[in-house]
Amino acid sequence: MLTILFLGDIVGEPGRRAVIDVLPRWKEERGLDFIVVNGENSANGRGITPKIAVDLMRAGAAVITTGDHIWDQKEILPFLDDEPRLLRPLNYPPGTPGGGSIVLETAKCKIAVVNVQCRTFMNPPLENPFLAMRDEVARLRAETPVILVDVHGETTSEKIALGRYLDGRVSAVLGTHTHCQTADEQIFPGGTAYLTDAGFCGPTESCLGRELRPIIERFLTGRPILFPIAGGPVGLRGAIVEIDEGTGRALSITRVAEAWVPPPAPPA
Repeated sequence: MLTILFLGDIVGEPGRRAVIDVLPRWKEERGLDFIVVNGENSANGRGITPKIAVDLMRAGAAVITTGDHIWDQKEILPFLDDEPRLLRPLNYPPGTPGGGSIVLETAKCKIAVVNVQCRTFMNPPLENPFLAMRDEVARLRAETPVILVDVHGETTSEKIALGRYLDGRVSAVLGTHTHCQTADEQIFPGGTAYLTDAGFCGPTESCLGRELRPIIERFLTGRPILFPIAGGPVGLRGAIVEIDEGTGRALSITRVAEAWVPPPAPPA
């Protein structure tokens, strides 16, 4: 049996600190075989940098997925071709830097991870995710039945439809992007674990990780305004999926929703 941890969108420095702190400990305490995190908001809420990606992988993330903010930090462009474990959405046109999937060898089996972006209310609109996943999953299943999919999208309906479309062909479909963890974790009839949105890792006294006051001001006035990353308590959101490595079928899915307690400061 494989035990895989997936963490939703990491938001800013508070989210990064929490994830980097807990991953080594959780891997040991919870018997994790493989860890995937979504890092597309980890650089002050917009994109990811090479240094952040390296820090997350050193902490234990085997693969980092992203989404529509993947291009927001210009230094990430050359890094995407050098580091295949940092994924961008699969359904960009041919010739786009980086890759949308990867297969990694582990002590138990090969594990594939795919990152795909939905189209409804998402910019830029990418190629059809259903058709992109149909072809990619067929290719990946020639290597391994264990396939985990990060579906980065805005609407519940599109994520559910894609999850049902992939049922029986992948091990898990886990949603990201909205930062609001849903309570619909389940295993579909074909053996695919599903969660519409994993939530986010970052400040909980916030609006999606941003300070509350500026966002309320934007709704009141309609004027452009900066949305700084919030402070205060930090939460970790995601899911743990147990998978039969022989068949690729999910055995269980459990939501993760925990507060982060910072380690004590070193004595002065």
